[in-house]
Amino acid sequence: MIIMSRAPVQISFGGGGTDLPSYYERYGGLVISMAINHYVYTILTPSEGVPLCIISADCHTVVPRPTCEDLIWDGDLPLPKAIVYHFNVRDGITVFLASQVPPGAGLGSSGSVAVSMIKALAFWCGLDLSPAEVAELACYIEIEKMDMPVGKQDQYAAAFGGLNCITFTKHGVCVEPLNLSPDTLQSLRSHLMLFFTGTSHTSSAILHHQRQASRQGDPTAVERLHAIKELGLATKDALERGDLQEFGEILHQSWLIKRELSDNVATPFIDKCYATALENGAVGGKISGADSGGFMLFYCPEKRQTDVTEALENLGLQRQDFNFDTEGVQVMQAIPWQRTPYPLEELTFSVTRPKRVRVNT
Repeated sequence: MIIMSRAPVQISFGGGGTDLPSYYERYGGLVISMAINHYVYTILTPSEGVPLCIISADCHTVVPRPTCEDLIWDGDLPLPKAIVYHFNVRDGITVFLASQVPPGAGLGSSGSVAVSMIKALAFWCGLDLSPAEVAELACYIEIEKMDMPVGKQDQYAAAFGGLNCITFTKHGVCVEPLNLSPDTLQSLRSHLMLFFTGTSHTSSAILHHQRQASRQGDPTAVERLHAIKELGLATKDALERGDLQEFGEILHQSWLIKRELSDNVATPFIDKCYATALENGAVGGKISGADSGGFMLFYCPEKRQTDVTEALENLGLQRQDFNFDTEGVQVMQAIPWQRTPYPLEELTFSVTRPKRVRVNT
């Protein structure tokens, strides 16, 4: 038996940072999130007589299970090992991980890894978990067990897929699909541009800073998160009314506020890229990462997209094709094909040179 699962990565349009428990447990959080068709894959295969093994195609790492019981803090790939440890998988299985986006690219790939692995390992153990159960378990492992300074939006976006308004309170999480007409959804997709800066990053420093500021009640940080949440609500309203020009302008306002949250949100290079995009016709945008790494998203009229693409590619950015994902985490099971053995004499082939054909023109 072979089990494969996939979970999409996501881009938030508004409300990022309000999904941290240190904020939403006091004030309530809200994120507008869009899952896209770039995926994290988990493949589980049996390996009788071989110790449990985790292989990452992205990190080029092979991690066999050590003799000690603590898989969370020791060695490489702490998150996958923590998930395996949670399911108490002992041996006889190989876990292969691969992603369509670079690790640390700012598209929530850590949450997608957790969601993809949990869905696959639960199915391996005979459990078909719902999207909400998968997302909440992923949050529990990352936030509670590993004390990672992350929020909950990535896990829920990866589990549910689609374009959603996700609200967070101390009582639970609510995922509500946005009510967009098919024409508005298609127009939104055609006006969005995604660029890769060429490098990855770690956002833990920013998230740790935001978590500490919320816990300590830093009035400046809290007020900015309040403003980001309000812009998230405004984003939802603009999209559902079909006012995409206002949506692009709100993206810009959100960028300006988030830019003030931490010195690590952007570097002079990122600021230059953002300014260049606006000078060439983009209405607004954001970086789905930190420092000089990650992806940059822009809302731009179609007639100006060639100018924006050329200008940003001259700065070294790479435009990426993408579409919306509406399925969320998926799992499939495969059984190897048992071929009928052929006698050796039947496995001989003759190769003949193809005849030349004269074509009269």
